[in-house]
Amino acid sequence: MKILRNISLKQYNTFGIDVIAKQFVEIASPEELKQIIALYPDCFIIGGGSNMLLTKPIEKLVVKLNLKGIEETPCKTADNTVYVSALAGENWHDFVLWCISKNYGGLENLSLIPGSVGACPIQNIGAYGVEVKDSITKVEVLEVATSKIVSLTNADCQFGYRNSIFKSPLKDKYIILKVTFKLTTKQHQLHLDYGAVKLELGGLSSPSLSQISDAIIKIRASKLPNPKDIGNSGSFFKNPIISQKHFYKLLKSHPNMPFYKMEENLIKIPAGWLIEQCGLKGKRFGDAGVHNKQALVLVNYGKATGKDILKLAQLIQNSVKSAFKIDLQTEVNIFS
Repeated sequence: MKILRNISLKQYNTFGIDVIAKQFVEIASPEELKQIIALYPDCFIIGGGSNMLLTKPIEKLVVKLNLKGIEETPCKTADNTVYVSALAGENWHDFVLWCISKNYGGLENLSLIPGSVGACPIQNIGAYGVEVKDSITKVEVLEVATSKIVSLTNADCQFGYRNSIFKSPLKDKYIILKVTFKLTTKQHQLHLDYGAVKLELGGLSSPSLSQISDAIIKIRASKLPNPKDIGNSGSFFKNPIISQKHFYKLLKSHPNMPFYKMEENLIKIPAGWLIEQCGLKGKRFGDAGVHNKQALVLVNYGKATGKDILKLAQLIQNSVKSAFKIDLQTEVNIFS
């Protein structure tokens, strides 16, 4: 391991924000990570860099996780099940495609989500009716305080909507090393309820995993910018969940407001729609902007700083709060 100094993190975050890491190291094994943690317990861990906004230089040692490897274990009690474990540094989309190539079902609706395997439990990533918590059975972590490797069950992770125990209260206390998924090998439980998915599949009643993945890739590519082309971190805000009382009050003045019914008389509203109603879709403020096809995505047109993106995010939050009395929460982790 070689610790580098004064390294730009521009290529290590999908927003393409050019901030300096005072010290930087890449690690390729849990043993190397243990050594680093022993010396730098307060280090700054990054994976795929797809879910963070950097607003200032990083004074701590930045550790880039490059843990790679995939293992599969047949289930001894069910011939329709396989357990697949992937190390934290694996690219998420590549891992999903690997599972599909093996005809392992459960993750196909999560195709083309940027980031690494290690980041997926933190956010409990989800799309098109599926959340990653539905498939995760175990998360192996390194406990920073003791340098011990600990195994957490699905229940231990306390998954919620775009949330988990790794965001709070265990933020910065555990480093995810490996994630194990329970997937199907046949008789897959397909999730095709979203209208856009049905439309793209052209009415197929029993599409293959590859056909579902291809459809979702096409839908996402048509709406979301590729970070390789323009800096972004995907969905910047969570879709807010409000009470039925609040919803019906808003519905009087916005009868065409899209919504999704949740449990316990709660309603989820698309954040992108709220932002669009505030007239901000496609707006640009210097090199920081709101994407012209999906208002939920904030973009860096080239030279925006993290503070520029954050200022735009706060403008959006204030606008939605003023118009709808709804507090938008960020899905992206902001380091300021």
